[in-house]
Amino acid sequence: MFVSYIRDVKSWILFYIISLALANGVIWLDQGISVETSSILYFNLLLILIFMLFVLWRYHVEMKFVKKMLLFTDEPPQDWHEMVPESKFVRDEIIKNILQQSAVTFSKELRSIQQMILMESDYTAAWVHEVKAPLTAMKLTMEAYRDDPSMWKIEKEWLRIHLLIDQQLYISRLTTLEADFILETTSVLKLVREEIREIRSWCMEKNIGVEFEGDDREVVTDVKWCRFIIRQLLTNAVKYSPNGSDIGIVSSVNSNGNVVLSIQDEGPGIQAHDLPRIFDKGFTGSTGRIHNAATGLGLYLAQMVSEKMGISITAKSGIGNGTEMQMMFSVENEFDQTLK
Repeated sequence: MFVSYIRDVKSWILFYIISLALANGVIWLDQGISVETSSILYFNLLLILIFMLFVLWRYHVEMKFVKKMLLFTDEPPQDWHEMVPESKFVRDEIIKNILQQSAVTFSKELRSIQQMILMESDYTAAWVHEVKAPLTAMKLTMEAYRDDPSMWKIEKEWLRIHLLIDQQLYISRLTTLEADFILETTSVLKLVREEIREIRSWCMEKNIGVEFEGDDREVVTDVKWCRFIIRQLLTNAVKYSPNGSDIGIVSSVNSNGNVVLSIQDEGPGIQAHDLPRIFDKGFTGSTGRIHNAATGLGLYLAQMVSEKMGISITAKSGIGNGTEMQMMFSVENEFDQTLK
C-alpha cells in the first residue's frame, strides 16, 4: 500500500526534487553566495531526511481512512455503509457520502426487486394450484374410463403436463427452500416407490420394468424435496430408456455409513466430454439433442436442491452402457451441519 501511495504523490516528490536542484544550482552559480561544498551536501541530506519523514507522516494520516475501508473488502457486513469511518479530508468525506448514498439507493432497489420476485413467486404458486384443480378432475375422468385404450395416450400427455407444472411449483419455492425444511425419518425405497407410482403410466406406455435391489434403508431428510430430486432422476431414466428395458434401483450403505441410492437405466449413455456438464443449467448434451423434450433443467434443479440438503449426486455413464445416478445421503449429524 505504501508503494501505491508513493505512485499517487510522485508529482509532489518530483516537484520537491526539482526545487531542491534549482536551489542548489542558484547557490552554485551565484558568485555572491559563498558556501562550502560539505555544507551544501549536509543541508541537502537534512532536507531530504525531513522530506522523507514528512512523507511517512502524511502516509499515516492520509491512508488511515483507506485502511479502515479495506476492512470491508473481505466480508462486508450488511450495514457496512453505516460503519464507514470518519475522515479529516474533504476528498474522503465526498467518497464516504457517495458510498453511503449509493448503498441506500442499492438497498431500496434490492428491496423492490425482492418484493417483485416474491409477488411473482406467489402468483406462480397460486396459478399452479389453480391449474391443478382441472388436472385432478381430468385424472378422475381418466380413471373412470381406464379400459378405453385411447385414455392411455391422453394419460401420457396428462402426466407430462402434471410433471412440468409440479416442477414449476418447486422452482417458485426454491428461494425459500431453507425455511421449508421438515426433517423426517423415512424409508428410501418408500420415497422411490411413491415417485414410480406417479410415473407408472409412462413406464407402462414404454413397457419399462423397475427392479429393486438391496435392503431398505432409513434416512433423515425432507420428504417433499427429496422426492423432487428422485423424480428428476427417475424421469430422466425413463425418458432416455428404450422401450422394453429395465431400470435398476439399488439401496446400499458405503464405508462411511452414508446411505446411497442408485438409479441405473439402459439408455444410450452420456459421452465422456458431456459428463462433467450434465448439472449445468440448460445443458442438454448430445443425447439431449436427440430427444427434443430435453430442457436441461431437471438435473440442474436436482443438483441445486441436493446441495442445500446435504445430498451428493454423482453420475456414471458410458456410450452404450446406460447411466447410473447415485444419491449419497448425509448421516444425521452431517445434515444438521448443512442446515446451519
